[in-house]
Amino acid sequence: MRGENGAFFGAFLGSFLGSWTGWALLSAVFAALTAIFAKVGVEGVDSDLATLARTLVVVVALTLLLVATGRLHPAALPPKTWAFLVLSGLATGASWLCYFRALKLGEASQVAPIDKLSVVLVALFGAAFLGERLSAVNWIGVALIASGAVLVAVR
Repeated sequence: MRGENGAFFGAFLGSFLGSWTGWALLSAVFAALTAIFAKVGVEGVDSDLATLARTLVVVVALTLLLVATGRLHPAALPPKTWAFLVLSGLATGASWLCYFRALKLGEASQVAPIDKLSVVLVALFGAAFLGERLSAVNWIGVALIASGAVLVAVR
């Protein structure tokens, strides 16, 4: 019996981690933990310094992961990729600085939903700049996300 449960769990885990939805759900879990840990971490310290500390942890952890798996090959990235990754990195840094400052000033349960308005902005930017098409039902979902974020953040 135990072998069947293990096989089921293994198949479920393989399916879960083999899809974008599994990784997206894990991303949401870790993003939620980020808000909670960061809120505690910024107490009594400069929020920009806290952002730097977190960034250094990310850099070290990812470097170790890539070295351990033999995938650290930055020269393999073409110039266009580097350009957009630099822009993405700058946007990430700006987002983190703003996020940590907001956490320093507000409650995590209010800051995180407003931060998640990025979902709405991604839908808008994806449609405007990438030519992505959302159905009417998708746009209703985007509007509900926006409304929900505001409703959760309002006190």
